[in-house]
Amino acid sequence: MAMRIAVVEDEEALGILLRYNLEAEGYVVDVIARGDEADLRLKEVVPDLLVLDWMLPGLSGVELCRRLRTRPETERLPIIMLTARGEESERVRGLSVGADDYVVKPFSTPELVARVKAMLRRAKPEKVSTQLSAGDIDLDRETHRVRRAGREIKLGPTEFRLMEFFMQSPGRVFSREQLLDGVWGRDIYVDERTVDVHVGRLRKAINRGRQRDPIRTVRGAGYAFDETFTAPQKPAPRAIERVSGTL
Repeated sequence: MAMRIAVVEDEEALGILLRYNLEAEGYVVDVIARGDEADLRLKEVVPDLLVLDWMLPGLSGVELCRRLRTRPETERLPIIMLTARGEESERVRGLSVGADDYVVKPFSTPELVARVKAMLRRAKPEKVSTQLSAGDIDLDRETHRVRRAGREIKLGPTEFRLMEFFMQSPGRVFSREQLLDGVWGRDIYVDERTVDVHVGRLRKAINRGRQRDPIRTVRGAGYAFDETFTAPQKPAPRAIERVSGTL
């Protein structure tokens, strides 16, 4: 699953430039022009990394960064701050409110992309890795192959992305809305019932015989991928009848 980067930048031309270069690297990019709008959006969807401008309308980047660090869901969010301020005191201020890195405008776009990659390697190693494993299932992001107990599983593109999304966060319960956003994206309208259809197809593909179903339905909440499943269920041993006789 492609990692998501939020860019909070009010300069339209720079926002377009960053979107183009980051999407070229395979990231999903959301560009937000206002600090107060970003504050609301980040409460709904937490990206893998945030590129944040210092000066923003509605709410400054410094204040937004400070707020994000007080919330449990974003306290560890990697943040790169962009600013035209180059003074040491201003860099110290940006880092003191919780920014992880600091880039002064004008900057080299390839350098910024390199910093994004480096930070994601440190903060999200499980997402950067090309191999995902859970229980007896292995997923290879580069070859788009999935195996269970050595058996290759044929999955369609959507089922592959769904499997990848589940395996990135084993044990976590995702609502249908979260799955729609993470697998299909915010810009595509898909009915929530579509999630049930594709989960059903995924289950049919990965489960054979008495193999345990790793996808758990949580009533009223959504679905979770159970990383604790292991070997196929064994039938209960049959009782041995003792027959008494006279010789």
